[in-house]
Amino acid sequence: MTTKMKAAIRGEHGLELVQIDAPRPGAEEVLVRVQAVSLNRADLGVLAGHMHGNIGGPGTVLGMEFAGEVVEVGAGVTGIAPGDRVMCSGKAAFAQYAVADMGRTIKLPTNAMTFEQATTLPVALQTMHDALITNGRLKKGESVLIQGASSGVGLMALQIARLMGAGTVMGTSGNAARRARLTEFGADLALDSNDPDWVKQALEATGGKGVDLTIDQLSGAVMNQSMAAAAVLGRIVNVGRLAGTRAEFDFDLHALKRIDYIGVTFRTRSVQEVREISRRMTADLAPHFASGKLALPIDKVFPFEQIGAAFDHMRENKHFGKIVVTMG
Repeated sequence: MTTKMKAAIRGEHGLELVQIDAPRPGAEEVLVRVQAVSLNRADLGVLAGHMHGNIGGPGTVLGMEFAGEVVEVGAGVTGIAPGDRVMCSGKAAFAQYAVADMGRTIKLPTNAMTFEQATTLPVALQTMHDALITNGRLKKGESVLIQGASSGVGLMALQIARLMGAGTVMGTSGNAARRARLTEFGADLALDSNDPDWVKQALEATGGKGVDLTIDQLSGAVMNQSMAAAAVLGRIVNVGRLAGTRAEFDFDLHALKRIDYIGVTFRTRSVQEVREISRRMTADLAPHFASGKLALPIDKVFPFEQIGAAFDHMRENKHFGKIVVTMG
């Protein structure tokens, strides 16, 4: 007998709460009874009708990040069993039941960690460990700049950079209230991305050398500023494009500073590649999110029936930290 479940989908005219068939796990997948989900900006794009990799279109169950209890595992799954409390990244999260690849399923480290706390972590941990450590090749003592640092993933990036031994850690935000809080999460210096002098301030903070590693969540016209603030042989890892997907690019400055400019996304990665990202992150960071040293603030929690209000809250762009929805 097929189990029915409630889910939030991208309908013909936007958000719809519907009853649909619950999924079943494949051979290397885990079925989770979802307790809490968290919103990411990509969810807004999918809800607006855009594709996010192969996710999108009418009938798409929204959401990429969830936490709950395992109810069933595929025949090829190892290390995870029914009854385990887990946090996951994947797709079709905003529902009573969701399926995740076993490599993107992480056991909650302690019973003290709530599902609301857990659902805020997978995407931020995986994205920023991959950006900072794997692709950014962060070395101890190097200066780091996080563009768009007041977002959930940005706050996590500040914390990971500090934890992994960065020297001067800087973050940008165009919002004064959010910028004032960046030092709580590891920033030595909070810069106003709307201030034309921020590049000068970043250079001064590095003794004139420039920034060794920039994690860029903004791009657009900010790209040339990031290169101006970068050190010779600096690295810039492009994670997001909140300030625009296209802009004039100063190729001469890029060449002059011999900058290593790296683009990253999960959208074109294979299952095996994403599993490796999760494995590396867990190996480095598990003790620290278990202890609570790596954590994200929860801005507001909504019940599932008010998920539309949760999306509205994200659109207003006034939140600090993560927006969480509980399934009830």
